Amino acid sequence: QVQLVESGGGLVQAGGSLRLSCAASGRTGSYYAMGWFRQAPGQEREFVAVVSWSSVLIYYSDSVKGRFTISRDNAKNTVYLEMNSLKPEDTGVYYCGLGGSNSPNNHPNYWGQGTQVTVSS
Repeated sequence: QVQLVESGGGLVQAGGSLRLSCAASGRTGSYYAMGWFRQAPGQEREFVAVVSWSSVLIYYSDSVKGRFTISRDNAKNTVYLEMNSLKPEDTGVYYCGLGGSNSPNNHPNYWGQGTQVTVSS
């Protein structure tokens, strides 16, 4: 019913930047939170950032605060993640999520397929 398609991942050197996008389609409804999560090899998926429908509520994990910026365009049903000052430990598969709470404890109802981000040292 809901499809999420991420794009923008790739290989970048430490200190570089990437911008991820996630477009939602289908029966998304309204007033939903959207978030980004990531999973490094051998580790569990972890929260990165979440933004409320109005963009008034935004939360980041401590590991990305000050370097990453989440934003959304409701007219395009799209959420973005601007990633700056990337570090090798930011490497992983980045997933977009739709739904759930407007908090760091967000658990999305829907997930994208993921996009790989690799930061070389």
